[in-house]
Amino acid sequence: MVALLRGVNVGGRSRLAMADLRQAAAGCGYEGVRSYIQSGNLVFSTSTANPGAVAEQLGRAIADITELGPEVIVRTGDELAAVVDQNPFVARGEDAAHLHVVFTNGAADTALGSIDLDSYAPEEASAVGQQLYLFLPSGMGRSKLAADLARRQGSTGTTRNWRTVTKLLAMADEVA
Repeated sequence: MVALLRGVNVGGRSRLAMADLRQAAAGCGYEGVRSYIQSGNLVFSTSTANPGAVAEQLGRAIADITELGPEVIVRTGDELAAVVDQNPFVARGEDAAHLHVVFTNGAADTALGSIDLDSYAPEEASAVGQQLYLFLPSGMGRSKLAADLARRQGSTGTTRNWRTVTKLLAMADEVA
């Protein structure tokens, strides 16, 4: 399983030491617990097959040992492999440095709502299942599309760059 936490260690707010995150996961009985960078990425194995139940359990464990209650999104290793395989921008040959994925807990197309994507060109977004794939040729920090998506009412999810997504998949394969 791969857990992705939303909004931790971003801009000096919601500080969560990765050691505390690993401790919370170990306290849930998860095995092979490994974190990746400081932005709330965790890879582990568990006998629980339901990603939603794992997200709920891990969220409670984090809240029990810290003052935080971050949104936790969980994907199985197979689900993360599908995320990598289904990226339409990779299939088109775009530079991986310009690719991001927003992981949501629901259908990703609802995150787009009625946004007129053409008005953001050359930036692009494509919803596939529970993921929103972003092509941001000027980067995340300068992206009007990413900023507007983040401000949308009821918007939930957490974004990872393509390098992080593929690294987490490699780590999940090692744990499996």
